[in-house]
Amino acid sequence: MGFVGSRGPLVLSLYLVGFLDLFAVSMVVPLLSRHIKLLGGSSTVAGLVGSVYGLLQLLSSTVIGSWSDVVGRQKVLLITLVLSGFSYGLLGISSSIPLLILARIPTGIFKHTQSILKALLSDLIPEYERPNVMGRFSAASSVGFILGPVLSGYLVELDGGFYTTSFVCSFIFFVNAGVVWRLPYKAWLYTPTKELHLTTEVNYETKCATLQKEKVKNHTTKSVITTTNGAARHKTSNSVWSQCVLVGQNIKGLIHSNLWDVFLVRFLMALANLLYYSNFFLAVEERFNAPPRLIGYLISYGGIIGALSGLIAGSVIGLYNRKVILLLLHSGILTCCTMVMYSVASSIQVVVLCSTVLGFSTTIGRVCITDMELSQGGQQARGTMIGAGQSVTAVARILAPLFSGIVQEFSVCGPPRLGAALALLAILLMASIHSKLNKTTEAKVKLH
Repeated sequence: MGFVGSRGPLVLSLYLVGFLDLFAVSMVVPLLSRHIKLLGGSSTVAGLVGSVYGLLQLLSSTVIGSWSDVVGRQKVLLITLVLSGFSYGLLGISSSIPLLILARIPTGIFKHTQSILKALLSDLIPEYERPNVMGRFSAASSVGFILGPVLSGYLVELDGGFYTTSFVCSFIFFVNAGVVWRLPYKAWLYTPTKELHLTTEVNYETKCATLQKEKVKNHTTKSVITTTNGAARHKTSNSVWSQCVLVGQNIKGLIHSNLWDVFLVRFLMALANLLYYSNFFLAVEERFNAPPRLIGYLISYGGIIGALSGLIAGSVIGLYNRKVILLLLHSGILTCCTMVMYSVASSIQVVVLCSTVLGFSTTIGRVCITDMELSQGGQQARGTMIGAGQSVTAVARILAPLFSGIVQEFSVCGPPRLGAALALLAILLMASIHSKLNKTTEAKVKLH
């Protein structure tokens, strides 16, 4: 903890940026469909706006993440915050559907604050402390996402409430940009990589490296001379063209790597979770005749459990002796069993239990999969890896409503049952990865 303690103010400031980011976003996003209908749009138009945003996120996540590897996290984070702030400001003056869609385009392209912050935190801390720090960051961001709708609920009741909410959101993004700009980056930006990662060998990722890491690094670091915490120094110049070439090299290295099993696990688990929540409100209302207020409390309760789970994620990983893939496997099993239990639940008390367990297991799973991506991406490709992970999740967000609608034609419990089946596939894949890592470790021990 001493290492993080020496940079405690920086880490806490990044927690604050993550909190404010989701606090601002969660103020506006729940009100978008309502505002579109007030402008004369249909539910189809509201869905189209959401799909455009999701598609832009899918296409831009890996590019923006790789860009932060090339030119540095601070510069890219500032650009994304400022442009997102302008985008939400434009949303605040949107008086027609076309203008609203135009306002969402910059946000869809550049709103990757959470991904860049995760890569930036990974630059700051040694690998053995990463799960603990990432868990706390996830908790701080989740609290922002829980509290944002509370404030927007009051603001939207005022005259011009949506516009006021959008301008407040825009202002928060500019405040965040100011916080990032004022952070003392020079105090750590050129800290030697060796000092930043003194204890890398104690972590499980050394096992992963023997399987996959060299292949990634061979493709992503050919032109790199030195790396300075998310800002790679290259033989080529810093022109826009050279930056594009280097971003393309990073993405090409990712495509040709053997990391797709990790991304497939992320995709399957993300899709399973999204299916579970896709019709949660409707299913609980129909199955148990629960009032909307109670269902709202249940959803908020699940978010609170997730935030609290983030705080203890590091401790849970410590109990597993930092065998992150094993913990990911167990969290997947817990998630699968919980979804099955929810799909056959006969009382609202069982639903409460499922919300508790799922809030814990999904949060732990996200921390684990992020830690695996960061470990296997190498120092030069952390942004690329996290961006690719977000693109994978974006695909799941696009597909979840479609799959949910199809299976609901047969049963209101169809989405969680399909989610459980997908989680089972992810479990089998994780078991295969775990087996490969164990065999590699055993072979390495025999060689020595």
